[in-house]
Amino acid sequence: MEVEQVVCLPRLSRVAVCGGTHGNELSGVYLVRELQKEVMEKEEEEEEEEEEHPSVSMVLSNPRAVQQCRRYVDTDLNRCFTRADLNGPASGPLPYEMIRSRELNAKLGPKGRSGAVDLVCDLHNTTANMGLCLIAQMPDIPMRFIHFELSNKESYSLDSVGKHGFAMEIGPQPHGVVRSNVYTAMKAGVQHMLDWVCFFNSGTLFEGESVDVFTMIKHIDYPRDIGTRNITAAVHPHLQDRDFCLLRPEDPLFQTFSGETLRYEGNEPLYPFFINEGAYYEKGIALSLARKRRVMIPAIRVQTEQERQAHVRESASEEEDGL
Repeated sequence: MEVEQVVCLPRLSRVAVCGGTHGNELSGVYLVRELQKEVMEKEEEEEEEEEEHPSVSMVLSNPRAVQQCRRYVDTDLNRCFTRADLNGPASGPLPYEMIRSRELNAKLGPKGRSGAVDLVCDLHNTTANMGLCLIAQMPDIPMRFIHFELSNKESYSLDSVGKHGFAMEIGPQPHGVVRSNVYTAMKAGVQHMLDWVCFFNSGTLFEGESVDVFTMIKHIDYPRDIGTRNITAAVHPHLQDRDFCLLRPEDPLFQTFSGETLRYEGNEPLYPFFINEGAYYEKGIALSLARKRRVMIPAIRVQTEQERQAHVRESASEEEDGL
């Protein structure tokens, strides 16, 4: 009989929940403010945290953009966390988000170093009909896992600053608006995450199981006029709001403003997501396409003290080699 492999990881002592990385995605903004208030009330009551409870920081990532209810002020903050951006020269005027990314790296990182927080959960909204998704490298809430194939060195997003991290994306919700059902689902998702961390820290063994993962393959832009570069079509009504529903070759993809149907010309069926995302018009993305695969997640538990000490020695050695 084959013995199931168990992955042992260090205790998650420090967790950061970040909202407002995009200042007009309001569920995360209001949830972080609410959680900050709850933390302050607990501190006033001088409640003693149990050992398995992590230290949780609530971070309003992009306060200027939040104040203006804009996605960003100068440039997309969630693209400013490569090592080149974080460690580049500080001479000359920098975009506000570049300055802010370095402040967040100092607070939550440094990226790739032993002093970084153990887990970053970055909260986002989408205008697409994607439900609750985890985007990376809860039992009673339907959710999907989206995988972007980027090495840690190339990763540009805020959640890459921590030792571990993911983005929680939930929609549909218009930008600059908060919907109670979307906010409530996000709050429940964050609570599930924090509960899981407590169970993990207490020594609970989580059994391995298989999950569906959507790995992003490519983006598709809107059809455009060759001369003006203006878009000439919208997402087809048969595709709109059908995120994660299989798109087959020759299925309707766009409808031109003159009424013509343009069909998907790909060679294989793929799963669309971020369909007609409002924030992606400026990026030239009408939708993204993914392959779905079944991935086996191994069993996981927290390290023993002996395993932890060995891990600390190994990490210190790796940091010295990287200097």
